[in-house]
Amino acid sequence: MSKVALITGITGQDGAYLAEYLIKKGYIVHGIKRRSSLFNTERIDHLYQDPHIENRNLILHYGDMTDSLNLTRIIGEIQPDEVYNLAAMSHVKVSFDSPEYTANADGIGVLRLLEAIRLLNLTKKTRFYQASTSELYGLVQEIPQKETTPFYPRSPYAVAKLYGYWITVNYREAYDMHASNGILFNHESPLRGETFVTRKITRAIARIAMGMQQKIFLGNLSAKRDWGHAKDYVRAMHAILQQDEPSDYVIATGITTTIRDFLIMSFAEIGVTLDFQGEGVNETALLNNIDEKVFNKKVGEAFLANFKQRIGEQLVGIDPVYFRPTEVELLIGDATKAQTRLNWKPEYDLPALIEDMMQYDIKLMKRESYLKDGGYSVLNYFE
Repeated sequence: MSKVALITGITGQDGAYLAEYLIKKGYIVHGIKRRSSLFNTERIDHLYQDPHIENRNLILHYGDMTDSLNLTRIIGEIQPDEVYNLAAMSHVKVSFDSPEYTANADGIGVLRLLEAIRLLNLTKKTRFYQASTSELYGLVQEIPQKETTPFYPRSPYAVAKLYGYWITVNYREAYDMHASNGILFNHESPLRGETFVTRKITRAIARIAMGMQQKIFLGNLSAKRDWGHAKDYVRAMHAILQQDEPSDYVIATGITTTIRDFLIMSFAEIGVTLDFQGEGVNETALLNNIDEKVFNKKVGEAFLANFKQRIGEQLVGIDPVYFRPTEVELLIGDATKAQTRLNWKPEYDLPALIEDMMQYDIKLMKRESYLKDGGYSVLNYFE
């Protein structure tokens, strides 16, 4: 019999990669998505199967983390072997604008799932994974951060996730549930949402190189993050629920990088170097030089002439609106426990992650350019 998994937040970056990973392992995957008047399933469209097909391995359900009756009904019908709670209002900056909803979905939403499992008498059958976050560490009390490092959340998002973390631990200890937290540090991919800083950077660079955008505005360039690839991190999620005993794990690369360096590396991927000037809110970056051979290979010769005319012009600016009321300056994880117990280690390093994201966004912007301009002469860019 195939294992049955339920993924909340299946239409997100992690949900899409995890669904694909589990299906390849022979799982029947159920996913919960919020009802919308627009389709928001792009990340999993390649996995979609018509409801009329028998023995489907991907089944979607409408649901919401704020609706306990709905969640309980879905879990009762599915009787899952594993539940992966990846659903969340996950944008840290936006959580300051919507703190109550964030608390309801990201905090109490975890309780709703755990309580549903308990009330349905599934505590011995169903294993539960909670997507915790490195944002729990906030104003870091120890470098690097590991499972025993004290938490100091610095945003409504992180505070809500703190409740989710501890209620998972509480249900594990109170009801002997196989419930575990994955404290995942920043993990990115071509499927990352466009408002997250890494994807905002790679997408903007592709557009700037093709003349579709003049510059990119960012916030605190000195903030440091531990960035990995989401494909690696969903492997860790699955491994956590395969352990005989539940526990909590830091999942990280152990390498920290500033947003400024991520920006530099992303521009370098297309052969572009920057000249940084000023500090703080007055910092700016100008187009310094172009390696034409790299640019032509990565972006395309058709875009080079116009871009060369911009040497010396501003490509990056700072907008204070992107600064958080309380900033998290440094995150770097110690994944020794995961490496030892789960035999997990990342396959992607940061340069490989950036290459993957840049290649994807260059292809995406070429398609957008082709459609916008009526297919004038860029058919070869689809290759």
